[in-house]
Amino acid sequence: MAKPLIVVIEDKEDLLELLEFRLSKEYEVEGFLSTKNVEHFLEEEDVALMLVDRNLPGVEGSEFVKNLRNRGYDIPVIFLTAKDSESDIEMGFMRGGDDYITKPFNFNELLLRIQAVLRRSRPDLFASNLKYRDIELHPSSHKCFIEGKEVQLTKLEFELLSEFLKNRGQVLSRDYLLEHVWRDIKQERSVNVAIKRLKEKIDPKKEKNYIEAVRGVGYKLC
Repeated sequence: MAKPLIVVIEDKEDLLELLEFRLSKEYEVEGFLSTKNVEHFLEEEDVALMLVDRNLPGVEGSEFVKNLRNRGYDIPVIFLTAKDSESDIEMGFMRGGDDYITKPFNFNELLLRIQAVLRRSRPDLFASNLKYRDIELHPSSHKCFIEGKEVQLTKLEFELLSEFLKNRGQVLSRDYLLEHVWRDIKQERSVNVAIKRLKEKIDPKKEKNYIEAVRGVGYKLC
């Protein structure tokens, strides 16, 4: 399972190296000494969280985060900074911070704060694997295994199969699937097509009959 990726923006090189070293035991870490090139990196990578100093060269840290929010980035941010006045902390949250830690800081507390933010923003990273018959889904890595062999699913197919495994024994209507997987109740015809493709991938020989249609109602796991 791939580790969550954390971006650290800290202009003091010794502290940046220390954070990279300590965090790398649990996370993938990419460090930057300024905000330069960070946005390009965010466009290319699946970043789970950012640790951002506020006293940065060029663009001030909270201003940088505010600009990211205005551009539609919703990556969670923890400010890690020496700016510790009440007004500084308030500004950090107002400009898009999810948490605020002042320097000097306790590293164990930092780890706990990171975990807390990730549990709220990326519950998939902590989700248990889903199993049914010889199907196994790993939500944290979005991987599907049938009889121990990986089967390539699209994001939509993975979420669709997840809903069936989470609701085994229940008939799921098209409206339910549209609301919880597509999040758009106007695409009813898409359900039949997606389930047909999903069944072809997880049961190409049509021998296992994992999912069946319940006429006039919806679909269920067999």
